[in-house]
Amino acid sequence: AVVSTQSTGDRTKHRPIQHMEFMTDAKARQRYWARNFVGFPVFIEKKPNISHSVLAAMENHNMVDWVITQNVDRLHQKAGSTKVTELHGTTNIVTCQRCNYVTDRDSFQGYIQSYNSEFVAEIINVTPDADAEIDKELIRSFNTPLCPDCGSDLLKPQVVFFGANVGSEKVEFCYEKVRAADRILVAGSSLHVMSGYRFILDSKKRNKKIAILNIGTTRADHITDTKITARCGEFFEQFRDNNLLES
Repeated sequence: AVVSTQSTGDRTKHRPIQHMEFMTDAKARQRYWARNFVGFPVFIEKKPNISHSVLAAMENHNMVDWVITQNVDRLHQKAGSTKVTELHGTTNIVTCQRCNYVTDRDSFQGYIQSYNSEFVAEIINVTPDADAEIDKELIRSFNTPLCPDCGSDLLKPQVVFFGANVGSEKVEFCYEKVRAADRILVAGSSLHVMSGYRFILDSKKRNKKIAILNIGTTRADHITDTKITARCGEFFEQFRDNNLLES
């Protein structure tokens, strides 16, 4: 089975930054990194939940062939899953869009701090991609970090922002994994975004068995073979207990 997951935690109305906005607007980049700088310490401490843990256990028991996730937090890997494709990339890597400089996000946090030694902001809320809601007035005093190699401020996490496309090689790899599966489980996703929905459409054309686990309606409700209306955590906990899985 291939498990395609978007969010195995709580649902959110958060709307991330747009790709073109980030690439063309210096103030948008300032806002993004100010909020991400404040939210990252909270984000990095997040632990895998029961859904991540059970999926990892299912992999160990040869019940899951591959996980395709739209999350960018690497919680599947933290839980022990090794067969994972991060469809929308990861926040754990930062690259320069001008010269291809690459660094890990942990190290980059200290680099941002060197530009903003006195920047302190109270966190109102932190989203699943480390975007912290903070006082808008404080953002004006934030210094956007510059690439240590070329001096550009076009430093970006290795994440596919809204409005950008997933790389063709990664898409084809995901198609291969989905087509090799005997059945598909969609867990915690509305499939609103085409980047994930296209794999379900392709599976339907190939007469794959499809099951959807979600607490609300999804874009593929009309083509699924099984629809389970439940929270992922509650379902996977019961599944673990019924199947005597260790997680």
